[in-house]
Amino acid sequence: MSDNIQTVTVLSKTTWTPNLFSFTVSRPESFKFTAGQFVRLGLNPSQLKYYKQQGKAGNDVANEALNEDIFRAYSIVSSPFDEVLEFFSIVIPDGAFTSQLQHLEVGDDLLLNTMPFGFLTLARYQKPLPKDLWLLATGTGLAPFLSMLQDLKTWEDYEHIILAYSARSIEELAYVKKIESLQEDFGSLVDNPAKLIFIPIVTREPVEGALTERLPKLLLDGTLQERADIALDIDSTHVMLCGNPEMVEDTKETLKTLGLVMNRRGEGNIAVENYW
Repeated sequence: MSDNIQTVTVLSKTTWTPNLFSFTVSRPESFKFTAGQFVRLGLNPSQLKYYKQQGKAGNDVANEALNEDIFRAYSIVSSPFDEVLEFFSIVIPDGAFTSQLQHLEVGDDLLLNTMPFGFLTLARYQKPLPKDLWLLATGTGLAPFLSMLQDLKTWEDYEHIILAYSARSIEELAYVKKIESLQEDFGSLVDNPAKLIFIPIVTREPVEGALTERLPKLLLDGTLQERADIALDIDSTHVMLCGNPEMVEDTKETLKTLGLVMNRRGEGNIAVENYW
């Protein structure tokens, strides 16, 4: 086993829907990461064999796969300063990993690769920073943004933080109470904090107070900017995207048609995460 692989213990679990859940695990003392990064979590062969024996393993967990660890990338929900690590997961039907991970119970063990990955961090941007930070997420792509919003530096560096979070149904719009408490819980700890503007989006059912279209359309027709009451300007805007690959690609291209440019070597507006 690699020196980077450590065993962590499940401390809690929250089920949002039959296909969405969150969980916390113990944090190794030496483990450090930057808000927005992801790690790789793993299941070992004995766990996979147990789940298969119990009839819980996905259909594509072949017998040969039961002889090796399986790892998948997960963005970290928790703050870099929390004592535990939190993750947000979707269940992929018959998936080799998540169809097992959904059966986690408090006290179970997981493998953690303690090498953090990813460049969807605010440190990628050169100073001086513009005043507006747009965080655009679908589904479990919310995770890295929650981590950023639990870092006081984020509240110090911007004037406005616009979090647009899209899900298919109101039940899948997870962490809403936590989002609504962030301004008081974290913004109150710094002088002149950023103002958080939360824009929920639910695409498959009408929900009072929520927008209903996909992010690219909302940006292209100006609905999202109107709801935030803030313009997307090349000189005053950072935009971060995380979610399903189709959303990330379509929204990225839409933002480019609106005059924004990809972030390169610390300069530019648009940053994305690609670990699918």
